[in-house]
Amino acid sequence: MSRPLTALVLPLLTIIAVSRSDGRADRFPDYRPIAGWPQLPPKLELGPVSAVATDAKDRVFVAHRGPKPVLVFDRDGTFVRSWGDEHIKTAHGLRIDPEGNVWVTDIGNHTVMKFDPEGKLLLSLGQKGRAGDKPDQFDRPTDVAVAPDGEFFVSDGYGNARVLKFDRTGKLLKRWGTKGKGEGEFNLPHAICLDAKGRVYVGDRENNRVQVFDGEGKFLAQWKESGAPYGLFLAGDRMFVADGRAGWVRVLGPDGKPLGRFGEKGTAAGQFQMPHMLCVDSRGDVYVAEVTNKRVQKFTAVKE
Repeated sequence: MSRPLTALVLPLLTIIAVSRSDGRADRFPDYRPIAGWPQLPPKLELGPVSAVATDAKDRVFVAHRGPKPVLVFDRDGTFVRSWGDEHIKTAHGLRIDPEGNVWVTDIGNHTVMKFDPEGKLLLSLGQKGRAGDKPDQFDRPTDVAVAPDGEFFVSDGYGNARVLKFDRTGKLLKRWGTKGKGEGEFNLPHAICLDAKGRVYVGDRENNRVQVFDGEGKFLAQWKESGAPYGLFLAGDRMFVADGRAGWVRVLGPDGKPLGRFGEKGTAAGQFQMPHMLCVDSRGDVYVAEVTNKRVQKFTAVKE
């Protein structure tokens, strides 16, 4: 029998709310970590945890750098399955597309892979073990975002400082970006996501900004109050940003202005050491992957 939520929630985190320009405080929920989540199977220890994503049933997929690199849990933290040893060398990003397929970027093998939920490899792009800047190569790709029609975008971040757009079969359609600080240039594009209108949001990590493009790569805007955007996730009109440098999660509104943040540097529950990527499930719970603390934390939103 599961314990009541109040028994699982740790003491309240310090939340910083930001006043809006009209003088009214925007309602920002209290995010509280859930103790004992997840329950790891015996003899399995997490390596650095790089990414987390949830599917339509709120099952949680976790990517970490160790044996059995993809782990699957029910939303209550019960272990379901693991897979990936034969294909994944150094996991970085993990996303789930509208059809329930699992996408992993591998900075060790320089590949982008699409799996079914049980771990069957469906598509692999890039030359395994060979970094490069040709159309069929990546140099430590960081993240992937998949549109409802199956087209997808890859942030090819550590070596190439670019974004690539593919059709659903993996045919390259477009690429843009070079290293720099100007509009449409990048200094480590580390995360990527799409909104309902097809706009592309790129976490330009070392430039401390989020850049916004249309689906063809036309620059639209830049948000400079994101901090260092290691991870991005859009939940409705709110952008959740894992700032791996500051050690917190910042939440931005539809105009890119900060609404609030939670967490601080540390090793205790509710604190972070290099929060790397994150996601929000259908009920508004937030999952944060931490590289240095080698864990994934789950937070529930409580409005007073």
